[in-house]
Amino acid sequence: MPIKINSPSLIKSAGNKPKIIEEYIGLVNSRTSEVSIAKMKSPPGWIESGQKPEFDEFTVVLKGKLYVKTEADEIIVISAGEAVIAKRGEWVQYSTPDKDGAEYISVCMPAFSLETVNRDERNDL
Repeated sequence: MPIKINSPSLIKSAGNKPKIIEEYIGLVNSRTSEVSIAKMKSPPGWIESGQKPEFDEFTVVLKGKLYVKTEADEIIVISAGEAVIAKRGEWVQYSTPDKDGAEYISVCMPAFSLETVNRDERNDL
């Protein structure tokens, strides 16, 4: 039987500024371990620590621009209407430095968890 999700759960964000994370499907809101689906709203100037997650992350930008820094110090800019795939085990660092911030949908497989995101210990924000 299909399961209706009436509303998302608000998840505490990482980074130098508060970011709104609304998890619709995942470990917190639906107790789903196979996948997590969340809508994010990052403010201007937001940046989080680098991470080397144990999940694949698929991100679609709805508004603004999301910056994705790679381990090779390359910065990939994902604009509204574009998407990016970060494979498990790849180091990435997300940010929204532009004045409008960004809104985007993130899908993680398996589901996002604090235990498997593997954020950098150093805080180079």
